[in-house]
Amino acid sequence: MHTLDWSISGSDGEVILGSTHLPPVQVQPRGVLLICHGFKGYKDYGIVPGIAHYAAMQGFIAHRFNFSHSGMTNRLDTFERPDLFEKDTWGRQIVDLRAVANAAHEGELPAFTKSKNLPQIWYGHSRGGVTVLLTAARAFMPTRYPKLGAMPLPVGVIPCASPHRAFWLHESDKETIYAQGYIDSPSQRTKQMLRIGLPWLKEIEHDPDAFDPVIAASRVSCPMEVIHGTADMTVGVDSAEKIAGAAPRATLHIIEGATHVFNTSNPMRLEREPSVQGRALINRVNAFCDQVVAL
Repeated sequence: MHTLDWSISGSDGEVILGSTHLPPVQVQPRGVLLICHGFKGYKDYGIVPGIAHYAAMQGFIAHRFNFSHSGMTNRLDTFERPDLFEKDTWGRQIVDLRAVANAAHEGELPAFTKSKNLPQIWYGHSRGGVTVLLTAARAFMPTRYPKLGAMPLPVGVIPCASPHRAFWLHESDKETIYAQGYIDSPSQRTKQMLRIGLPWLKEIEHDPDAFDPVIAASRVSCPMEVIHGTADMTVGVDSAEKIAGAAPRATLHIIEGATHVFNTSNPMRLEREPSVQGRALINRVNAFCDQVVAL
């Protein structure tokens, strides 16, 4: 099985770095899976490569990528661009996902014509799941967001361990952000002090409904698989219930004992069997992909 690296232009002309997992050569690809990482995540984090690997084994071309303002490059030990991290917003991530979806649809990512016009499934973990919902809502209701431009419609979306609010900080944090232009947000992984910037907050407050994940879920007309773990101490299961309850074609799948990262170390060792909870997540993603491409 082959993995190919690539880069395209994303929001504000910043680079989106990606890696593509291709199905075995004897397998005809059946669809494309786009994989969005979460807050302070990146395309190589935790179970993300595992989801891509096992999806490819099932016959899906799996693209995992760094959002252009994630702050991450191919140096995995550090946020090499903390300046970009501070500028990140939901709008910038939506532009990035649209760019990747269009590039995959047009056959401009690795696998070229093999991925052209294949049905797409969009998966997002945590904050990435919110981005998937916001972007999918815009894809299905383009007249509401004419400035974004056209993009392919996903045949299925998978918000995983995703919050039901775009603003997840305390209300008191707003005062800090407005006063100094940012709020500190330490990375336990790299020990860097990152910043969440004012543009993120101003964008949400300018149009709260446009960046509300629950409202977005209600506008997504394709099948949706909402996945969450009972042991998620970062995002409560009630978020999954609210998202699934709003979506017209959603299935809620709760994985017993699963943490926010599905009991998976960073990095995940592909030569080893995933955790019980990680395997359950991978199986649900693969089953959903099989289901929606067969519709």
